[in-house]
Amino acid sequence: MAIDVFRPLRWLLGLFSLDIGIDLGTANTLVNVRNKGIVLNEPSWVAIQKKTKEVVAVGQQAKEIAGRTPSNIIAIRPLRDGVISEFEITEAMLEYFIGKAHEHSLVPIPSPRVVIGIPSGVTEVEKRAVYDAALAAGAREVYLIEEPTAAALGAGLPIGEPRGSMIVDIGGGTTEVAVFSMGGIVLSRSLRVAGDEMDQDIVAYARNKYNLLIGERMAEKAKIAIGSAYPLWEEKTFTLRGRNLVTGLPESVEVSSIEIREALSNSVNVVVAAIKDAIDETPPEIIADLMEIGICMAGGGSLLQGLTERLTEELKIRVWLADDPMTCVARGAGRILEDYDILKPLLVGLERGSTAR
Repeated sequence: MAIDVFRPLRWLLGLFSLDIGIDLGTANTLVNVRNKGIVLNEPSWVAIQKKTKEVVAVGQQAKEIAGRTPSNIIAIRPLRDGVISEFEITEAMLEYFIGKAHEHSLVPIPSPRVVIGIPSGVTEVEKRAVYDAALAAGAREVYLIEEPTAAALGAGLPIGEPRGSMIVDIGGGTTEVAVFSMGGIVLSRSLRVAGDEMDQDIVAYARNKYNLLIGERMAEKAKIAIGSAYPLWEEKTFTLRGRNLVTGLPESVEVSSIEIREALSNSVNVVVAAIKDAIDETPPEIIADLMEIGICMAGGGSLLQGLTERLTEELKIRVWLADDPMTCVARGAGRILEDYDILKPLLVGLERGSTAR
């Protein structure tokens, strides 16, 4: 039997290698370092100089100055609907996050292996953009995994067993619905209706009903504070602040959770309809499994108050929230690197000639 003389060297390199899983989200980016857990959870915002494109701020700092910048600086989100819309800015953002993750490791040079979660409905061009951006940001090797698969791993669903399981991952840009069995996806749905669309619904509601122009951040605060998909035990109120479109002057309006629920109803109904369609196409044996273990919810959007109750009532199946739903994709991406030999079939390949180096 041949002796692998390089095995000790590979073991030593693996001990000091930097392996990270990244949830490259439209709203937030999370970084999971192997053996360290989630080390970063920051907004996917970048502030740049208009003329030179020089990066001024990234993450939380960039989000805080959004809408408050001087004319020579703009704060933007380089991802929309779960995919890259600004390649160079995404590259700079990834480089910043990889560098921050490096602070939590013993590796002298930040050249990591990276697993990145991507929406299940993306095109080959969009996959390639994520792959190239990560390589350009300094990654040694780049692997891609579909977000619902990563979320299911992070939530601890038995996707490798010969029984059905289902996850609904509601992020900032996309909602992912997937049914699993025996380590594969039986069916999936990806729709570009999620947290961002809900924020826009609130902005439109305030404009149409109160002639009040509010920003996306104010809408997001209202959604988190009193937004719901199902009647609350105790209805709440929230003060929206913005500019009156008639007078042009500042104005504040107190709205109830009933109004915000009405504003969110269109987006929530689209998500519910997509889950119903997926269940309608699910094989009956897997439906029987789902009736036993229920449907798992992940992603920041799943934290909308009353959403699990609304879905349980409409689907006639128990719907439950994963532990720490916002970090499921990042934790699942990290698990790939922990058990790479076993879980590598779950990774997504690129077209021929575009595979990871």
